[in-house]
Amino acid sequence: MERYGIDFSLFSNIEGAENDHQGTPVPDEWQTPQNELLRKTLAVAKQAPGKLGVLPWLRIRQELPDAEFVRLTEDNRDLIYGLKLHPFHSRTAPDDERLEPVYRLAAELKLPVVSHTGGCEEAMSPHLYNAAKRHPDIDFVMVHMDLGTDNKTALDLLGKLPNLYGDTTWVPVATTVEAIRRYGSEKMLFGTDNPIDGRDTLLHNKTGDRSLYQQYFHELREILAPEDYENLMWRNAARIFHIRLG
Repeated sequence: MERYGIDFSLFSNIEGAENDHQGTPVPDEWQTPQNELLRKTLAVAKQAPGKLGVLPWLRIRQELPDAEFVRLTEDNRDLIYGLKLHPFHSRTAPDDERLEPVYRLAAELKLPVVSHTGGCEEAMSPHLYNAAKRHPDIDFVMVHMDLGTDNKTALDLLGKLPNLYGDTTWVPVATTVEAIRRYGSEKMLFGTDNPIDGRDTLLHNKTGDRSLYQQYFHELREILAPEDYENLMWRNAARIFHIRLG
C-alpha cells in the first residue's frame, strides 16, 4: 500500500471459501466457521488501524448471520464497511431467497454488499442485479464485472439501477472507460484482488508480465479527466463505504 500510495484498503478473508475452483465442497476439517472467520479477520484489521477495513466474507451456502455474528458486526462497526458474498466459492446465487437475512442486516446497519461475479451460473451478474433490484436501499458492487467474459452483460446491467456499481478487479481498462462514458465516473470503483499474485500483484502477474493495474495507475490517468480519475480510484469508494480519510 505504501509503495503505490494507497491510504486505505478494504479486504476479506478467503478462508471463508466453501467450494474449490471446481465447485467441490471444501472438506469439513478445512472449513472455518463464520464467526471464527470474522474474529480472525477483525484481528488482522486491528493490526493496521486506519489502514484496513473489513468486508466480512459470508459463507452463504452453509451459514447465515446468527446472533453472535450480528453482535460482532455491531461491536466493530468502526472496522466493518460492508458485507462480502462470493457466489463462485459458495455456489449460491445472490438472488436466492435464503439470503434475505443477509440483506435485512445490510439494510439495518447501512452496509453495502460486495459480490464476486463470474465463473459459474450462480455467480453471474444478473443474479446480483436481481438482488439489487429487490433491495433499492442497499448499494451493491459487482466485483470483476463477470470475470472471464467480455463484461458486456455486467456493463449493460450497470446502468439499469442507481444502487448497482462496478469494480475494476481484473477488468480491462477499455471496459472501465466504456462504463464511465455511458454512465459517468460515479459508477465504478477501483479494486484489485491484491495480493492474489503475491506481494507485487500491483506490479506484475504470476508469470512476471506487467500487471493490468499498472495501466490503471499510469495510462488511465492520461485518458480520464482528473475528476473522473479521482472518482474511480478513491472518491466513489469513500462515498459508498463511508470511509473517512485523513
